[in-house]
Amino acid sequence: MSLSQDQILKNVRVISDIERRTMHERSRLERITDNISESTGSISFIVIHAMAFAMWIVMNLRTRWVFDAYPFNLLNLAVSLEAIFLASIVLMTQNRMTRQGDKRAHLDLQVNLLAEQELTAILRMVHALCQHAGMRVSPQDERVTQLLKDIDIEKLAATLDTHLPSGGGSASESPLIVEEPHD
Repeated sequence: MSLSQDQILKNVRVISDIERRTMHERSRLERITDNISESTGSISFIVIHAMAFAMWIVMNLRTRWVFDAYPFNLLNLAVSLEAIFLASIVLMTQNRMTRQGDKRAHLDLQVNLLAEQELTAILRMVHALCQHAGMRVSPQDERVTQLLKDIDIEKLAATLDTHLPSGGGSASESPLIVEEPHD
């Protein structure tokens, strides 16, 4: 196996360990709500409910054992209560999943910021090596000059806020604001 394949497998193991730990650290209530959400989100749940509702209606319209005559007030009550509880359970599960997604997004942001800082440092080292070797370094491309600068994350976030649909800004504003390099 090559070094890159070993690194890929290592990364996969780390990510799967994090996911396994996250699943294991759920509270009892979170496990219950997850199981209920999973089972109620299945086709079998829909089929069972459709059959139960059909039987309820047929029994109350076509047999002598009428316990909930038309307009089926007891059935409406049961369905309404079930909907209230299921909606609450699904929202609890979605809230947990949102928190988990936010943690993943923060981790992703941290990794991206570290990678950007590492790449900027490497570019500066290459630039310094070129100068030390006596090579005239005059980047023709403005992008190279920009890459030698640190990104101001606060300004970048503010710029993104103005460009995102909910930010209310116009797309004509500067997309990337950087600060001067630190020497």
